[in-house]
Amino acid sequence: MKKHLFDNPKNIKRVVQALVACCVVLFLLDGVIHRHTSHAWEEVFGFYPIYGFVSCVVLVLIAREIRKVVMRDEQYYETANENKEEASNTLDSPSTKTASGVSKQEANDV
Repeated sequence: MKKHLFDNPKNIKRVVQALVACCVVLFLLDGVIHRHTSHAWEEVFGFYPIYGFVSCVVLVLIAREIRKVVMRDEQYYETANENKEEASNTLDSPSTKTASGVSKQEANDV
């Protein structure tokens, strides 16, 4: 079996470390880069990184609550498949009539 890039835990650790390093660098650059702000709270050091992190956490919490409302029962799709199989078995029975009024069995015999 072919090994992919993220099959090795060491590679996953490197990617996470690279993302953390990028976040730290961008957070530190927030103190160096001058911004033209409209509101006083935008001038607070680290406002945008903190705002982004809090926003992501809030989105995850909201998604967890929405999941409770939208989530289907584990057997939902299996039940739907069983109903389709029963319906197709009924349609495939020899006594079923076609649009011309001839049963499928009679049509196959011709």
